[in-house]
Amino acid sequence: MKIPQSNQQSIDAPIFRKLSDDQRKRIHFASLEILERTGVRLHLPEAVDLLKSAGADVTSDTHVRIPAGLVEWALNAAPKRVVLANRFGERVMPLERHNVFYGPGSDCPNVIDFNTGQRRPGTLADIAEGIRVCDALPNIDFIMSLNLAGDMPQEYADLYQMQAMLTNSTKPILFVTTEFEGSVKAVEMAEIVAGGAEALRRNPQCALYINVTAPLVHNREALQKLLFMAEKGLPTTYTPVVLRGASGPITPAGAVAYANAGELAGLVIAQLKRPGTPIILSGGTQDMLDMRTMLDIYAAPENRVLCVEMAHYYGLPIFGLGGASDAKLPDQQAAAEISLSLLTETLAGSHLIHDVGYLEGGLTNSIEMIVMADEIIHWVKRFMQGTPVNDETLALDWIDQVGFDDDFLNLDHTFEHYRQDWYPALLNRQNHEGWSNAGSLSLRQRAQKRIQSILDEHHPAPLPEDIAQGLQSIIDQVAGK
Repeated sequence: MKIPQSNQQSIDAPIFRKLSDDQRKRIHFASLEILERTGVRLHLPEAVDLLKSAGADVTSDTHVRIPAGLVEWALNAAPKRVVLANRFGERVMPLERHNVFYGPGSDCPNVIDFNTGQRRPGTLADIAEGIRVCDALPNIDFIMSLNLAGDMPQEYADLYQMQAMLTNSTKPILFVTTEFEGSVKAVEMAEIVAGGAEALRRNPQCALYINVTAPLVHNREALQKLLFMAEKGLPTTYTPVVLRGASGPITPAGAVAYANAGELAGLVIAQLKRPGTPIILSGGTQDMLDMRTMLDIYAAPENRVLCVEMAHYYGLPIFGLGGASDAKLPDQQAAAEISLSLLTETLAGSHLIHDVGYLEGGLTNSIEMIVMADEIIHWVKRFMQGTPVNDETLALDWIDQVGFDDDFLNLDHTFEHYRQDWYPALLNRQNHEGWSNAGSLSLRQRAQKRIQSILDEHHPAPLPEDIAQGLQSIIDQVAGK
């Protein structure tokens, strides 16, 4: 099994906790109280029937109160690890322990054109180019569709997005669809690439990202998607997003308990459909509403790591959020917010950190920021490797030999170990003269050059012609061609 070792936490890696064990337990019990006392509204009869047959209190066609014991059963039934594979069936992303993997987001309506610097609506070509760049970046582990294909028929544009991801990268995929039928067709596409339904279930290259109306109001299509993926045995996230102060409590603790209740309801339904269904909890479920601007804020410090810690409390995989900014351009604010969110989410052990490269609170995608973030992620990975302390690294004999001379440059010990330090590929460490002679380029300009170099030189492994035709045939069928 091929596993990217740089993303595995070492035993001495730093781990950050914001909540105590007792605080996590209180949030858990609060979520159970919400489900037992208030309950949920489920707009799909099959979901209601599953809960009713398991002993839940059904008070109307849609209203269900879920007992705590049923939640505890589902938490035990859900697998504690989910492993995602690449296009070749290699199991490269084990979501377990404090392993961390990084990827972009999906469905931004706008992009920053890296050639012109202008903000404009996203196109299918932007998705294809962006996925090719992400496929080449060594610290981007999985992919999402980056932006909307605004130039495609919107009733099935999500299938063009899935086709672009399957074609332009071999990395694991998290996909999003607007309608339930789109999820069915997207899975058909993935099965064609994997070599059949059983091959995809055994080594899933993709997981479905499901957005839910609210923690206590579960829309029909979200539930249909959840049950379909459960029947297939394929992993999903189930994400009832809470905007603190608007669609949920203003207090972080209340928002997490509220969002967590919605996720636990989805977990129960999925396990009732098929015990052992792989579910990835969501860490992006308590956004901040800025009361001065009334905008959804992605990079607020209060948003960080609380849902991640709840997932670790349950021992379940977690879909976190980091590497995103509320800045409007790939500028200093974007770099600061992206760096801080990547570091904190990594320290907490967020298994899938998505939305890398998002700007403007999720309204704009920037390939330039993804390339810059790739370098930041590399720095964070090196920081998380810990510090070996042993006879070799303490270097006492070498200190005794040359310490009074203060000259370690020519030692064999230096030559043997200097490559273990981190050396950037994009950040500049030259002196001013060297930087000036190289063109006096800013970080953003160097990112633009790297994007163009990747697009000129990187060509992902192509799909076999019959498989490529199979993907196109699904789109043609939906389009009525």
